[in-house]
Amino acid sequence: MAFLAQLWLPIVVSAVLVFVVSAATHMLVPFRKTEWAHLEKEGALQEALRGARPGLYGFPMPAEGFERGQAEAMQRWAQGPSGWLSLVPVGPVNMGRNLGLSFLVNLFVSAFAAYLAAHVLGVAPNYRTVFRLVGTIGFLAYGVGTVYEAIWYWRPWKSLAYNTVDALLYGLLMAGTFGWLWPR
Repeated sequence: MAFLAQLWLPIVVSAVLVFVVSAATHMLVPFRKTEWAHLEKEGALQEALRGARPGLYGFPMPAEGFERGQAEAMQRWAQGPSGWLSLVPVGPVNMGRNLGLSFLVNLFVSAFAAYLAAHVLGVAPNYRTVFRLVGTIGFLAYGVGTVYEAIWYWRPWKSLAYNTVDALLYGLLMAGTFGWLWPR
């Protein structure tokens, strides 16, 4: 835990920078507004789902696993539509909760980057070495998860591209911050 005492400043500053840039890219960049589509029969869908608890749902999804490969279930898959659905609690999105949790994730990523960099780089590495390692860690931490979402849950490839650019930006912010504030 000695790395925390030495690297607390780049951990906190990089988490704050990633938080601010993330908020800016999601609110101000015009192409982000095209990421989510509108369903024409949204009201009917809401009515059909009323009373369902928050959670993850697949459809068609027979209640019993052994039924999933049977002819009726396979026909429902073939006829479509099919997909995955994430339901959230009723009411407006709790932005305070989501922003707070996002910031905690940023701190978590920065702390792990600090941990790994401190153990790999040792004493007094130069700026470029810190930049390269922390930037790679940041890019991987912020970018890899959405690749699996694109593969398994059909998240659109343009959304993956947006998130990959974000991950690269966040990794570069972390890299520059750690390189700049690394103890010498």
